[in-house]
Amino acid sequence: MNATKRILVIDDEDGVREIIQMSIEVAAGWEAIGVASGSEGLAIAATEQPDAILLDVMMPDMDGIATFQRLQANSATRHIPTILLTAKAKISEKQQLLNLGVAGVITKPFEAMSLVAQIQSLLHW
Repeated sequence: MNATKRILVIDDEDGVREIIQMSIEVAAGWEAIGVASGSEGLAIAATEQPDAILLDVMMPDMDGIATFQRLQANSATRHIPTILLTAKAKISEKQQLLNLGVAGVITKPFEAMSLVAQIQSLLHW
């Protein structure tokens, strides 16, 4: 098994997405693929088959929850663990998101170095 993980990062904010990609590539040595929308993310997830998806909840057009539901509805992407990124830090809100069946929830803002540790912990890598 190849040790290098591939992470798909779906976030409409360029700056945030770049920080996440850099964190993943530098701190973990994983490959990061960044896209700016849910619809792009759905297409890339199906073709690239990443090891995991980091998905921003708040996005225009198709939000993270709608994107996750579409990922789950597709047999080609259903198995890919998805972690939601959200600025909503309330426990009740996090619990609602976890109830959707995601692998985990990471609250923004996060520290670049702790992001990788959180991903590893949530996905048991």
